[in-house]
Amino acid sequence: MIKKNIFSILVALIITYLSLANAHTFDKVSSFIDIPDIDKAVHFCMYFGLMSVIILENRNNIKSNGHLFLLGLIPLFFGILMEILQATLTVTRSGSFFDALANSVGILVSILLWLWIKPTKKEIIR
Repeated sequence: MIKKNIFSILVALIITYLSLANAHTFDKVSSFIDIPDIDKAVHFCMYFGLMSVIILENRNNIKSNGHLFLLGLIPLFFGILMEILQATLTVTRSGSFFDALANSVGILVSILLWLWIKPTKKEIIR
């Protein structure tokens, strides 16, 4: 199971580091890119990427759309956990409902993109 999902685990570990690292670690990036609420786009991209990797690693085992949405609960709860840990374990970070919302939208867009691409992929193969 772990070998089959190694990239998903790796992406989750990277997200964990980025979520729990001292906020000052990213000062150079935030001074270089000064766009308001850019962190919401970053959250969207991280969780879109995580869900996409989960889907790709498990694409042969996804038997139904319901199963796909259930699979989406993994990064959803992981994202909520990261926000809780930011609020409780870190001094320079804070948990945010809007960050969790951006995470959820990234997950949902990844799922919807897969549902759109999957039938197209079958058409191309035929």
